[in-house]
Amino acid sequence: MSATTTLPVVDLTELNRGPRARAELLTLLRTVTHEIGFFHLAGHGIDPVLAGDLLAAARRFFALPDAAKLGIENSHSPQFRGYTRIGGERTQGYVDWREQIDIGPERAAVAAIDSAKPWEVLHGPNLWPAQIPELRDLALQWIERCQEVGIVLLRAWAESLGAPAGFFDDAFADPDPLLKIARYPGHDRSVTGQGVGSHKDVGVLTLLYPEPGSTGFQVEHEGTWIDVAPQPGCFIVNIGELLELATGGYLEATAHRVLPPAPGTDRISLPFFLNPGLDQALPTVPLPSELAAAARGVGTDEHGGTLHSVYGLNALKSRLRAHPNVTERYHAELSNSPVLSDRGSTL
Repeated sequence: MSATTTLPVVDLTELNRGPRARAELLTLLRTVTHEIGFFHLAGHGIDPVLAGDLLAAARRFFALPDAAKLGIENSHSPQFRGYTRIGGERTQGYVDWREQIDIGPERAAVAAIDSAKPWEVLHGPNLWPAQIPELRDLALQWIERCQEVGIVLLRAWAESLGAPAGFFDDAFADPDPLLKIARYPGHDRSVTGQGVGSHKDVGVLTLLYPEPGSTGFQVEHEGTWIDVAPQPGCFIVNIGELLELATGGYLEATAHRVLPPAPGTDRISLPFFLNPGLDQALPTVPLPSELAAAARGVGTDEHGGTLHSVYGLNALKSRLRAHPNVTERYHAELSNSPVLSDRGSTL
């Protein structure tokens, strides 16, 4: 069973409309992420033309023949970048029914990986389709603009929790964002019942831009799955497990999922994940006493393992689980790494 709702709307322009409007916006931001963990974000300032152009380029890519798309398959990337075919990713061990491109910062691969920093395997270049050359510029523009919006949100969260606005800045001096361009084809659910299964995001915050008119995105709240319809021009925002960890569980990372569209239809979405540098940990927020009293505490991650404060550990564990084809080809030895073991380091 599911209900349908409109999430609260946070309008970032309120931050610049005087002290009273700013204070009200900060209170709303803190409240919705403590109580629900999701909201619609308006007033972010990203040109809707850029969003439309990126969605259109994505559709051109996904319309290519399979052989062309597989030319940039993530099996060619030790950094887990590039194209994932339908059924090629798993959530909670179950097959997801979507195809996607994973895009991160354009960097050189690390030649000699420090065994104490296995997450360095995630540094490297992206894979781009030669047939859709405009996709590269559009995607990198989108990452840059979303990162700017995410930093504004993080500074507002810090203020709303009684900390200085720049409290998280050092951890994001050299961030490690990730953009997924995802297509969910409709199907009869005979293979799997999920577009992407129930999960929480491992990073700090997610800006999801769904294709207008799309359906199937659901948020879990108080034991009920809630259908969330896109709002024109708005992001759907949720926090990740690292921000929950940094606030002692006061802010909540909420489970969410995507159901497959009806047969004969599809949906495209642009989830952007803002994360600190791979070797960075978010500092713990010194909550005021009234907020600390309402903090829930932090347990294990969604798989029952240790939730590490260093982002790279969580990111690498997540990708090793989600993309077994890349793991088996390039990183089989990491399954025995003591640094990644939930019985090992709790950095």
